Amino acid sequence: MTPLLRNRLIGCVIALLIFAADQWSKNYVTKTLGIERVGDAMELLPIFDLRFTRNFGVSLGMFEATSPEMRWGLVLVTAVIALVVTVWMLREKLLGDILALSLILGGALGNIKDRYELGYVVDFADLHFGDFRPFLIFNVADAAITIGVVIVLARAFFMRDKDEQEVDDLMNSKAADAAESK
Repeated sequence: MTPLLRNRLIGCVIALLIFAADQWSKNYVTKTLGIERVGDAMELLPIFDLRFTRNFGVSLGMFEATSPEMRWGLVLVTAVIALVVTVWMLREKLLGDILALSLILGGALGNIKDRYELGYVVDFADLHFGDFRPFLIFNVADAAITIGVVIVLARAFFMRDKDEQEVDDLMNSKAADAAESK
């Protein structure tokens, strides 16, 4: 297996693991713990609660779907975005870029599934410091998407020069592997 194929396979596996972790955590909170109605909550730490909420919008609750047409529009738009991220991930060569995109993809798939099946995204993680909430209530998918986007931006701003050398090294090792197999 070439290093490039290995990196892409790792990315696909990470995306599937994020999707599975997101769906499992939502099911655990809503079914096993019974936190399934708006306002239901369980304090885990003085600064962290499990608190059920339904997100009818996208990031930060923007573009809230107030009709069935808007709901399906959001499903379609987010599915197109997930497709673009998939193609982008499969075209990348470096593991760091692939991993960041796999976090975004896995999270997007988890939220798309919720919106498709339920009409909203299940959010439950509530980090707060007294009444101050640095984030809206979120879920595993949201966290993965946010971390993935931060990594993509950081790599774009700070790693590009190093990445060009890494791509050259990866491509040279691929050419050496091909020559060796002849």
